[in-house]
Amino acid sequence: MEALIAYSGRKFARPRYYANAHERDEVDIAPVLMPVLDARAAATTVDREGFALVSHRSAVRDFRDREEVARVHRREIEELVQAETGADFVHVGAPGLLRFSERSGLAGSLNNSMPARFAHIDISDATAAQFGQAGANGRAFRRCAHYNVWRALSPAPQDVPLALCDARTLAAGDLIAADAVFDEPGKPEWSFEGLVVAHNPAHRWYAFLDLGQDEAILFKTHDSDSGLAHHVPHVAFDLPGCPADAPPRVSIEMRATAWWWR
Repeated sequence: MEALIAYSGRKFARPRYYANAHERDEVDIAPVLMPVLDARAAATTVDREGFALVSHRSAVRDFRDREEVARVHRREIEELVQAETGADFVHVGAPGLLRFSERSGLAGSLNNSMPARFAHIDISDATAAQFGQAGANGRAFRRCAHYNVWRALSPAPQDVPLALCDARTLAAGDLIAADAVFDEPGKPEWSFEGLVVAHNPAHRWYAFLDLGQDEAILFKTHDSDSGLAHHVPHVAFDLPGCPADAPPRVSIEMRATAWWWR
């Protein structure tokens, strides 16, 4: 299929985007119609393309209960990432981000709950190194990798699925350093460096469609091992031909850091 992928133009020397106040974003959105391939048929892997579909049954009863997610799902994701990667240690620091497609009427109702509508990579190399060193608490490691575990909570078909770009098709010149600003109400603003993505016709995009409740997408946002997939651009997109009565997408993403000790 073909779908509009929202790339970034180069109007802003240093783009800036907000978790909540998107009216303050300084990102030059440049949509391009691109082929989006069936990731299920491609049998992708986390260390080759940078993403894979994993089977995972969660014991969480209510993903909107942040206490339950923090108590149950964080440990589930740590165990999942450790099993899939063989890492020595995995840590999930936050209880996850619930996101809603705009058609639900709930997008923006929680902190950082709107779909990510332009192609990006969560963290730059500099941010990844900072987070990796801080999380290691002074312990020497030979490798550190950052992952995102994304799962749909609404039934298929998802009206706003996730597209992922094969890490091997990405060039350094495609990436634009940007400030990701976290503006949760009632708390001080803070930021780190992320990356937005300029169009390159060589990019190869994939999507896992019709996700079930016992499936999740595991993808990489940084890897210190230069011999493996480094990081994966990703973006929410409107599913072409999605039935008008399809349930609006609800999803949760969990971010994990993995270390391999020396």
